[in-house]
Amino acid sequence: MYVKDHMTKNPYTITKDTVIAKALEIMDKNHFHRLPVVDADGKLEGLVTGGLVEQTSGANNTSLSIFELNYLLSRTKVSDIMIRDVKTTTQDVFLEEAAQLMIDNEIGVLPVVDADGRVIGIITDKDVFQAFNDLMGYGQRGTRFVINCENVPGYFVGIAKLFAENDANLDSLAVYHSEERGAEVVIKATGEVEVERMMQVLLDGGYNLTDVVQTTADGEMKRYPIHK
Repeated sequence: MYVKDHMTKNPYTITKDTVIAKALEIMDKNHFHRLPVVDADGKLEGLVTGGLVEQTSGANNTSLSIFELNYLLSRTKVSDIMIRDVKTTTQDVFLEEAAQLMIDNEIGVLPVVDADGRVIGIITDKDVFQAFNDLMGYGQRGTRFVINCENVPGYFVGIAKLFAENDANLDSLAVYHSEERGAEVVIKATGEVEVERMMQVLLDGGYNLTDVVQTTADGEMKRYPIHK
């Protein structure tokens, strides 16, 4: 997965001469909390966030009246408060690399820039969460099978063979390692085979099936009991 597949393309931007009140209006109207600040050529100069505005204006603990605060926000430019040292990424970076950059810098947003520094997108921690859910097939029609497995080469071949023999399509696949449970394969599958039938096939094949959840076309989820 690449940043370009999950970023918001051509995001709203403002210039450094924009007043804070206008920036807040744009964020509030469009239901987001970050705005890249660009120059006349669209090159990144800074970043303004709703949290930054609250912090610098003291909106939550100021002694100013609402009228005085509004007056202040309507006269102060974003250049006075914007973040200037902004971490960025490019559209062809792997999504996990961008996510790690956010983690390392304890931030929740990365403007996406081209080779000339122009803003072409923006990606947030929320986009990363959504990409994770998409990858795992959460909320999508199909059945999730969790299998506790041996962490040895070739172990998954037998599992894949059973799904293929029963006309089940593997829509997503992940392997998770934990100290408590060891290695787990998480498979999201669709196809003609009935859920209980596929469960029995896996159990008869000697696989340690630990969790089965089906999601219908309407988004309803059903967990199946496993009788070993």
